[in-house]
Amino acid sequence: MTRVDFLGYAASATVLATFCMSTMTPLRVTAILSNILFSLFGLWAHIYPVMLLHLILLPVNIARLVQIRQVVRGISQNADLSMQSILPLMVRRRFPAGETLMRKGEEADRLFYLVDGQVEVIEIRKTLSSGTVIGEIGVFARHQQRIATVVCLSDCELYELSASKAKELYYQDPSFGYAVLQTIIARLIENMAPANPMAANSHASDKAL
Repeated sequence: MTRVDFLGYAASATVLATFCMSTMTPLRVTAILSNILFSLFGLWAHIYPVMLLHLILLPVNIARLVQIRQVVRGISQNADLSMQSILPLMVRRRFPAGETLMRKGEEADRLFYLVDGQVEVIEIRKTLSSGTVIGEIGVFARHQQRIATVVCLSDCELYELSASKAKELYYQDPSFGYAVLQTIIARLIENMAPANPMAANSHASDKAL
């Protein structure tokens, strides 16, 4: 096998590898390597159409790789879920004190953004104040059911976003999707924490004794 043959096989192997990849960054990196190998192969084997094709594809793949890295970097730097940008897509609602905002087990067909007032998550006796997203876990859960009952402790002003619109934003806007994921994880961690840390520490001490 000559060096040109080996280069051709190596270039073909990188093309095969790109078809086996499911994530974009490794795929683009491998595609760039493939473009370089095929350009050299076309040059040494005097197959100039192949060389020209991959010389054209090389900057395209480099540009796409840079775009992917910029998107990932932007998502990581803007992980907070800013609702201000999507308020125009939401519906403004008011609920009086004592009103049940959602019930455990019912269909999670929307999420809420609490602008003013306070609500209580009954199951864990947790109070949520203005600036809080409510109901996002149920919207993105597999069975799309509420996992808790939420009651208004005071008159509340909220904005609601339908489940279908929330999922559309999730797929169309990577920063929104990543921020929702971060919010859900943070909420689950908070819900798992004991409501009274002093009581939890006291209980742990009793068990140790």
